[in-house]
Amino acid sequence: MDQTLSDNIDEVIVDPKTYGDEHSYHRAFSWLRENDPVHWTAPDRYRPFWAVTRHADIMAVEIDAKRFLNDPRQFLVTAADEDLLFEQTGSRKFADNLVAMDDPKHRAYRALTSAWFGAKSLKSLEDEIAALARETVDRMIDMGGACDFAADVTAWFPLRTIMIVLGVPREDEPLMLQLSQKLFGAVGGVEGMAGMVDAFNAFNAYFTGITADRRASPRNDVATILATATIDGAPIGEAERNAYYLIVAAAGHDTTSSSISGGLLALIQNPAEMAKLRADPSLIGKAVDEFIRWTTPVKHFFRTAVSDCEVGGQRVRAGDNLMMCYPSANRDAAVFDRPFEFRVDRPDARKHLAFGYGPHTCLGNALAKLEIRILFAEMLARIDDFQLAGEPKWVEASFVSGLTSLPIRYRAGRG
Repeated sequence: MDQTLSDNIDEVIVDPKTYGDEHSYHRAFSWLRENDPVHWTAPDRYRPFWAVTRHADIMAVEIDAKRFLNDPRQFLVTAADEDLLFEQTGSRKFADNLVAMDDPKHRAYRALTSAWFGAKSLKSLEDEIAALARETVDRMIDMGGACDFAADVTAWFPLRTIMIVLGVPREDEPLMLQLSQKLFGAVGGVEGMAGMVDAFNAFNAYFTGITADRRASPRNDVATILATATIDGAPIGEAERNAYYLIVAAAGHDTTSSSISGGLLALIQNPAEMAKLRADPSLIGKAVDEFIRWTTPVKHFFRTAVSDCEVGGQRVRAGDNLMMCYPSANRDAAVFDRPFEFRVDRPDARKHLAFGYGPHTCLGNALAKLEIRILFAEMLARIDDFQLAGEPKWVEASFVSGLTSLPIRYRAGRG
């Protein structure tokens, strides 16, 4: 069995179907961690790269931002799609957003909104997020004890939260949902680069209008910060501004949605852990980190080596690309005790790399954890007896993926 897997491992790594089947993913990447943790990958239809699968090696690469750059390759797409992107945009870099930037530009652009996503600003959002969580659970109860949790709940709750942050009107949220799902479903999925470019262009058109509105009528939101932002006394460029909107709107929604759905599924599949969390609500902080470790919605990012170096015992050449395999790192037994066990009181859960590491650690990680904590506290206080009501389904995409369907039954409690 291992011989068959090793003979085909390069194609397994790039196949979107691998990321729609958590058992296939973990079987393959467990083999890599044990046998070839920094693996030279040369699959058909893709430019080659190193697949970095161990926690320590990913940390070493990501903390060394001078030697390993985000530019120019950010995520896994076929060579043909990279050529298509170049034809349509004149660049092999999809967008000049925080993910693609390196210092000093990255540091300057990150500073524009870092205060907004800090503790003080998030404290001011807690009441709004709590009200939204109550509204969300009210809707679940009104559904009569059954829903598709992924489609009916988690597709909307984090979206509405991030739209509050941006200041996007509620009536425009269906458009934002459609575009973000199209964007991330296209990357490493069946739609390919053409679908991604279409979604990106639609985002740009929408937020060009938002920019004009905020310049005319400033508000207390991130859209106003970006619409009026300057660096070294000069306004930021239109391309950078629109890319910033996109990374906040789309990334801040889809990843949190996946963690919420995957967290509830894990609780349903591990009833003793559900009971433990209900009996001791103070565990919610650790549980949230465990939800995120367990699901790891962002499956990878790339780095490019600036000079010859060594990673995990392999000789890496200048210009080589490295794929940071985050779900693999988050099942690394060298870091996590019994990593394939889901535990809401896991003491080492915070060591996960689901938000990345180093200077590119996810800007909105505290907001994401706040959303998840508030929603689960509300649900567990007011809803009892969660059960599966059908087969869960995952999106098949190698960049950002999670549950697309989670049919459940439940009973309204006393809350």
